[in-house]
Amino acid sequence: MSTNPTKHIAILGSTGSIGTQALEVVRANKEHFTIEVLTGNGNADLLIQQAKEFMPNAVVIADEEKYLYVKEALAKDDIKVFSGTDAISQVVQMESIDMVLTAIVGYAGLESTIAAIKAGKQIALANKETLVVAGELVTSLAQAHAVNIYPVDSEHSAIFQCLAGEFHNKIEKIYLTASGGPFRGKTKEFLSLVKKEQALKHPNWEMGAKITIDSSTLMNKGLEVIEAKWLFHLKPEQIDVVIHPQSIIHSIVQFEDGSMKAQMGLPDMKLPIQYALAYPHRLPSSFPRFDFMKYPSLTFEKPDNGTFRCLPLAFEALRKGGNMSCILNAANEVVVKAFLQDRIGFNAIPEIIEKAMSRVAFIGNPAYLDYVESDKETRALTRDFIGV
Repeated sequence: MSTNPTKHIAILGSTGSIGTQALEVVRANKEHFTIEVLTGNGNADLLIQQAKEFMPNAVVIADEEKYLYVKEALAKDDIKVFSGTDAISQVVQMESIDMVLTAIVGYAGLESTIAAIKAGKQIALANKETLVVAGELVTSLAQAHAVNIYPVDSEHSAIFQCLAGEFHNKIEKIYLTASGGPFRGKTKEFLSLVKKEQALKHPNWEMGAKITIDSSTLMNKGLEVIEAKWLFHLKPEQIDVVIHPQSIIHSIVQFEDGSMKAQMGLPDMKLPIQYALAYPHRLPSSFPRFDFMKYPSLTFEKPDNGTFRCLPLAFEALRKGGNMSCILNAANEVVVKAFLQDRIGFNAIPEIIEKAMSRVAFIGNPAYLDYVESDKETRALTRDFIGV
């Protein structure tokens, strides 16, 4: 890649789990990547530290109360400082940016991703909720603005890698693999007593709190199913989920001749991040290498849809279409926050989501403002169910 120009990157959500790992990738490949923009939500100290190291053109702190603190800390550096969520949608339009890594957690990442697409920026997508909430809108905008969306989720990166050189061949089916999370094999009775501390202990991956809880309920896999539909133009019946506790095979593509391709590697998010940022090139890395002798057997099993209801709820939302996935996502964000605050039990998570899906008004062909309203309505109703 030495003959290729340096890519100028904006990282939205640079202080989160994906953002900090992306900066590790950039740190190791400074000849290939330059940081143009960094944005953080409320972790002002880490954002300041990152800005001083990578010297971006601009930083945005979403929490407006911390604006002056960040501005004063960077006063002697040639870095523009902005605040508020609207500023994030504005800075992604900067002419100097080649690619935007969207790593803001949840629905909050939708508006800035749409702004980046409309500005013609290539997208490295770590915010799956963008496609879950408004997949049809986002993919049609990307097509209209000739923007490529490169997946950062390990499963979707795996499918993307398996499709290299195969884009003209028809996909028969894809298999998204899931570790099963910390409660694989447990009963509903066991789950009724679990606390957030147990749910936050993922067996294979290091992730932020929201996605770790989603992994423990299998909602994360459900969101990935919906994301896969939009990324790879699939029908719900072309997507399957298989539990693979070792997290070595990241996903599988089956073609119409019956042949299957799988992408393998140790569970390390830096690998799919680097692949998305550097595409179409593979950069050398010092990441640990897979040793077959340490994994003498790879195992697979069916997900327990009876115990882990979030996964079938996601498939239901996908099949129904319209704004149903938006409703699913909004309700999930509220109940996960409530669970992390010890306001509800683990088993209440899918129960409340299902209730919201049955109560919020269904819209078959939503426009952007319909998504905004559906999200707002769902959150208010879900909070009512919880009693907050």
